[in-house]
Amino acid sequence: METTNEELRELTLLENIENDPDVNQSALATQLGVAVGTVNWHLKRLIAKGYVKAMRAERKKLRYIITPEGIALRARLAVDYVERSFSIYRKTRQRVKEHLAKVRAAGFDRVRIVGKGDVADVCKLTCLEQNVAIVNDKNAPTIQVDGFKVTLNMDVKR
Repeated sequence: METTNEELRELTLLENIENDPDVNQSALATQLGVAVGTVNWHLKRLIAKGYVKAMRAERKKLRYIITPEGIALRARLAVDYVERSFSIYRKTRQRVKEHLAKVRAAGFDRVRIVGKGDVADVCKLTCLEQNVAIVNDKNAPTIQVDGFKVTLNMDVKR
């Protein structure tokens, strides 16, 4: 159920082309954080599938136009992305609630959260919602966030 990098790149490409048909491959590569060759490969695929048309604007400049099929693909990719994101959000919240139940059962009312990013933010919000204090005390149970993985470490000194 993971969104592939290809789908995210195609969604981003389609959005950027829709916003600026005169955008060049170098600018797209910078926005995506990939090589120009990767953008070129994706654009060729999108053109071959009929989602994008390339028209010569100037001697060395291309203008990209999203076809109606491309607009439909962008919408579908966007919906898929949102659905996957909410699924990750719900699963993360459920996992944190399970960890917090163990924390409370062990007699604690506070945790330390180690990690950064959106998943760590979801963990923090869930703790606040569950009235569990977030502290920076190494003697508190620790919720460790590593990417999408959320684990609980209860090895603490009381």
